[in-house]
Amino acid sequence: MNYDMETQNNNKSRRSPAVEQFKFETANEVGVPLQQGYNGDLTSKQAGSIGGAMVKKMIAAQMNQMGGQ
Repeated sequence: MNYDMETQNNNKSRRSPAVEQFKFETANEVGVPLQQGYNGDLTSKQAGSIGGAMVKKMIAAQMNQMGGQ
């Protein structure tokens, strides 16, 4: 097994099911065809849009929890 595959497998084992579900829901909302397993066919823009949307949603949820400060 090469380093990249080993690193990828280790990272997968550390993710919670809730985070995985959040990622797939967000990908669906932004229109990115994310699949279980290999997603090397996604562009950097597509992958980044998932992460960016996840961060925006987490910030909005935190702000809402703090009373919209």
